[in-house]
Amino acid sequence: MDFKEAREHKKESLKNADQSVLNLFHVIITPSNTDESAKFIEDFLKSPETFDDESCQKYCSDGNYEVVSFKKETHD
Repeated sequence: MDFKEAREHKKESLKNADQSVLNLFHVIITPSNTDESAKFIEDFLKSPETFDDESCQKYCSDGNYEVVSFKKETHD
């Protein structure tokens, strides 16, 4: 999907998500390309608060995106 579609999909996902899911998982837009996505997520995890939806665009070479969710790291 293109970036605009991905942003709408993320918005819907967040709207429909349970609060506990929002607390436990990151929901982000990432490039569909596996290598680009892996690099984006690696950088995202170093400093999640410095990323926004548009951040993924500089990692994407083909304009195709997806919305992914994954468990947040817990620091005890």
